[in-house]
Amino acid sequence: MAIPRQLPNAITIVRILCAPVFLWMLLADGGADGPLRWWAAVLFIVAIATDGIDGYLARRHHIVTDLGKLLDPIADKVLTGCAFVGLSILAELPWWTTIVVLVREIGVTVHRLLVAGNHVVAAAWMGKLKTVAQAVALSLALLPLWTVVGEWIHWVNLITMSIAVVLTIASGIDYVVTEVRGSRRMRRGTAA
Repeated sequence: MAIPRQLPNAITIVRILCAPVFLWMLLADGGADGPLRWWAAVLFIVAIATDGIDGYLARRHHIVTDLGKLLDPIADKVLTGCAFVGLSILAELPWWTTIVVLVREIGVTVHRLLVAGNHVVAAAWMGKLKTVAQAVALSLALLPLWTVVGEWIHWVNLITMSIAVVLTIASGIDYVVTEVRGSRRMRRGTAA
């Protein structure tokens, strides 16, 4: 069965539109761990989980587009960026963590947009691993599980968030190294 050609991109755009709704719900709860906090966490988890669906549909039906390659990582960054900022506003995550992540994410996104005229930089395996680690860490941090299972869950949150931050930094370095090497190869190729 054929699917509409723009369905994967439409799913990606819906993910981007979910981000401000999620952030509003998280902040409207104000750290009270009430129903809005739970719904915000569920919306985040559903939105971040659709990351795999749009990519799968595009590859499965051979409708991968440059726009999709560009929008997909932006959707991830908007959604996770809102989660990092929201948790820092609620004083549940140190601002330095959010700043480190946002500098990496914004830097990579700006670079992707600047070079989009020459080539589209698709997400590398380390970037995908980073996104999964961030999704898991943020999902655990957003769900107020401490109200159900106890305070020990904060240690799990600390460990998963630490892994996500380390992978964020490592994938940023990997991105820069890969782009520098690719740029050198292109310069050598045009000089020959």
